[in-house]
Amino acid sequence: MAVSDECKLKFLELKAKRNFRFIVFKIDERIQQVMVEKLGQPDESYDDFTASLPADECRYAVFDFDFVTDENCQKSKIFFIAW
Repeated sequence: MAVSDECKLKFLELKAKRNFRFIVFKIDERIQQVMVEKLGQPDESYDDFTASLPADECRYAVFDFDFVTDENCQKSKIFFIAW
């Protein structure tokens, strides 16, 4: 199974520039390649992310989660999700 260059580039953008809130990836069975299905804009929420996942199909995704620590520091973690 190959991964398209777009997947790699969009993930690096999310990681370095925080241009996206999430990226949903799907497997294109026809060409045996992982492709970008949806890019979530920075103002989108976790609910928007979960709404973009199909109920009966497999997906992979990364989600950029923002939170505030007990010390009141703004932090961010990127989660990889197998759906």
